[in-house]
Amino acid sequence: MASQKRANRELKMPVVKAADRPFGMQLVARVLGLVLRLLFYVKLVKGKENVPKTGAYILAGNHVTYLDALAVAYLTFFKLKRGPHFMAKGPLFNVPLLGPMLRACGQIPVYRNGRVNAEPMAAAKLYLAKGHVITIFPEGTLTRDPEGWPMKGRPGAIRLALETGVPVIPLGQWGTEAIMPTYEKKFLPQPWHACRIIIGKEVNLDKYRGRKLSNPELLEATDLVMQEILKLTAEVRGEKAPKQLYDPRAEGQSTTGNFKKESKQ
Repeated sequence: MASQKRANRELKMPVVKAADRPFGMQLVARVLGLVLRLLFYVKLVKGKENVPKTGAYILAGNHVTYLDALAVAYLTFFKLKRGPHFMAKGPLFNVPLLGPMLRACGQIPVYRNGRVNAEPMAAAKLYLAKGHVITIFPEGTLTRDPEGWPMKGRPGAIRLALETGVPVIPLGQWGTEAIMPTYEKKFLPQPWHACRIIIGKEVNLDKYRGRKLSNPELLEATDLVMQEILKLTAEVRGEKAPKQLYDPRAEGQSTTGNFKKESKQ
């Protein structure tokens, strides 16, 4: 009961600043960058030319481990020279020291347990309106695919892109699973090991822009983005992609929480 109350506690949204990489973000990024480099290193294989140097866009990638956010944040800050803004689960923002640090870096807390995320979406739209970058894992949680491939996405990220008119840039990444297995929190630092990332071209969503979409159309647009992410993930892995995106519902799995822990219990 206490954990449920903490999860539903009112979350303070970050103050949206005009600067793309404000001082607080730069300070935290450089410290975390040094720490991350002790765990593994981030290698941008190709695709930097596909990303606008200025202006708003949504960077959408696959989600394999809890380290992915750090890897993609490192990519955004150090390789793309932009300020990374994530929509992260709310309980992290209630942790002493960590919560204020995340807000100072411009990260957006998201409610869990089915609560409507009106305030987080409004904050994300304000960031985009001011020309910032929002990074999202459209799957909404770590993949449940047994081989770590991307699974079906949730429509929130694509709805945000369509409502704001910003580009969606897909990426595929692979490598953090060697440091921290999926749905586990123990890790084995390997400074010589690379998390490899490929950035794709903007996903063409013109068919869906400028009008109100039905739920099937929104899911169709989401699948289009996830298929591009799947292709990039296959390329960076050097393997053949599955024919279909993994669907946890079709496998009788929950779509939130640590399903591996739940299955053991």
